[in-house]
Amino acid sequence: MTPSHTRISKAVIPAAGLGTRFLPATKATPKEMLPVVDKPAIQYVVEEAAAAGLSDVLMVTGRNKRPLEDHFDRNYELEEALHRKGDESRLAKVQESSDLATMHYVRQGDPRGLGHAVLCAAPHVGDQPFAVLLGDDLIDPRDPLLQRMVEIQEQYGGSVIALMEVDPAQIHLYGCAAAAPTSDDDVVVVSDLVEKPDPAEAPSNLAIIGRYVLDPAVFEVLRKTAPGRGGEIQLTDALQALAADPALGGPVHGVIFKGRRYDTGDRGDYLRAIVRLACEREDLGPDFRTWLRSYVTEEM
Repeated sequence: MTPSHTRISKAVIPAAGLGTRFLPATKATPKEMLPVVDKPAIQYVVEEAAAAGLSDVLMVTGRNKRPLEDHFDRNYELEEALHRKGDESRLAKVQESSDLATMHYVRQGDPRGLGHAVLCAAPHVGDQPFAVLLGDDLIDPRDPLLQRMVEIQEQYGGSVIALMEVDPAQIHLYGCAAAAPTSDDDVVVVSDLVEKPDPAEAPSNLAIIGRYVLDPAVFEVLRKTAPGRGGEIQLTDALQALAADPALGGPVHGVIFKGRRYDTGDRGDYLRAIVRLACEREDLGPDFRTWLRSYVTEEM
C-alpha cells in the first residue's frame, strides 16, 4: 500500500467511561478530571497531543462529563480575579488549558466499548489518518511516543499501535500483539492481535498501551465488527482484521515503547503516578522526596 502523505492533525480522546473503579470520587466528577498532582489527568493527554502537532482534538464524552468542556474553556471571571490580584503565575496556568488545542466534543450516548467510541469520531475525522489517546495512560513528555508513531504512520501508511513489553503473567490484562521485527529496533509489523489472552496462549509479551495512530479505513471495519469481549465493540478486533488483511486499509505496525509511562487506570497505579510525578517536579520534588524518605524510614 502507498504510504499516506496527509499530515496528521486530529486526535481523538475517548472519555465516556463511568470511572467505576474510583467510586465514590467519580459519582459526580469525571475520572478524567481527577488531579494528578495539580492538573487533571486529561490535561496531560491533551498536552501530549498538542506537543505532537495534533492541534485538533475531539473528545468523545458521555453524561456528566460537562466539567471536561469547562476545563478546556475560558473562565473569564476567574481570569479577571487573578489579573486584578496581580497573580500572573496562576493566571497563566488557568489560561494554559484553553490555549492547548482546538477542542471539539461529541457524545457517545450508548457506551458500547472503545471501538464504538472511536466510531463516534468518524464524522469529525473524515478520510484523514488520526490519533487515539486513552486517558488512563500518561506518557512522560521527555519520551515522545506519539511523535514517533506519527512518523511511522507517515512512512508506511496504515495504522500504528503502541506496544510495551510486560511480565508475561500480566499479559491477560492487555491486548496482545503477534509481531515480526523490522529494520528499526523499536518498530514491528503486527500480524495478529488478541484481547486479554490467557498467558499460556498469548502470542508474545507485547502489550497494547493506550496510543494509536489509525488509518480511516478502521471506521468501515468497526461498522462491521460484532461485539466481542465483554459484549463490547473492541478496537483490538478491528485492528486484528486490518493486520490480517492489509488490503482493507494498509498494514499495522507497532512502536515498542521503553520510556516512562504512568498508569492511572486503577487506584494503586494512580497513587504511584502522583508520587512519581511529584518527586520529579522542580517546585515540589526536593521537599516531597525528603518527606517521603522520612515517612518510608519510619514505617519500615
